[in-house]
Amino acid sequence: MPDQMPALQPHPDVLEFLATRRSRPAKTLVAPVPERAVVEQLLTIAARTPDHGKLEPWRFCVLERDACVRLGALTRRIGVAKGMDADKLDKASAQFANAHLCVAVVASPKASEKIPEIEQTLSAGAVCQQLLTAGLAAGWGASWLTNWMATDRDFLSEGLGLAAHEWVAGYVYLGSEGARPPERPRPDLAAITTWLSE
Repeated sequence: MPDQMPALQPHPDVLEFLATRRSRPAKTLVAPVPERAVVEQLLTIAARTPDHGKLEPWRFCVLERDACVRLGALTRRIGVAKGMDADKLDKASAQFANAHLCVAVVASPKASEKIPEIEQTLSAGAVCQQLLTAGLAAGWGASWLTNWMATDRDFLSEGLGLAAHEWVAGYVYLGSEGARPPERPRPDLAAITTWLSE
């Protein structure tokens, strides 16, 4: 007899977690933060993500407390030089200055005749979501943000040392939950779903 396919094993606890998953605002995350071994485990999970062609068009830059403080100051310096709105600049700078741990998921597209860059970008986004979900599943508060510091060439070059073709798909902040946010409205599934039967 031919080998039978193994029966699917449902994981209702995982489904329940995903159904109730809620990001924590970065500004509410406090110390302590995950230790390096835990961060490495979360990064390993994040890297287990759809990646057409196995190009690995992304990489990680782990920002510990001192690096976050430095990037907060850099955000302010570059923002002032560019004449940015003061209130918006305060918020952008605080995104780093108040953080204790952040992982910059760097989009690093690879030259490929087979895999278009948009697919590589989507893969980098999937890494962000996987890291966010893994952090929450491990019991930490987690938040995925971007802001102008994700694409500003001056900031990326001076702050993170990124190459000219690289940018940040997401800054994923990790820490202890300082405040539990209320549930927020979710999409109306019927309004965003089309069923095609033929």
